[in-house]
Amino acid sequence: MDTSTTVLNVLGTSLEHCSCDPMTGYLRDGFCNTTPDDFGTHVVCAVVTKAFLEYSASKGNDLMTPIPQWNFPGLKPGDKWCLCVSRWKQAEKANCAPHVDLSATHAITLNYVSLELLQQYAI
Repeated sequence: MDTSTTVLNVLGTSLEHCSCDPMTGYLRDGFCNTTPDDFGTHVVCAVVTKAFLEYSASKGNDLMTPIPQWNFPGLKPGDKWCLCVSRWKQAEKANCAPHVDLSATHAITLNYVSLELLQQYAI
């Protein structure tokens, strides 16, 4: 594999899979990858909790309700999901940030959040 195209995680190793059940990622490929048109920067692989899901809904992003026409089953506590880094930071400040799978969290996250803070939430 050409290492110049290897996508890295926050640990500096190859980005690992986040979830295919439910299918996650901005590209809906199971990885917390990103592209220039991903304005939300969906790069944090989180294990969502009830508290986080309720918090997100209170901020206008209901991740619990299924949306069949978008092939979105709705999330439940324990599901892994690629979150917007800004929402994760917001939830962290509100004391309801979910745990993070560091091996599946894109390295670009470090432009917004320190590795030390992420490690406090590592699964």
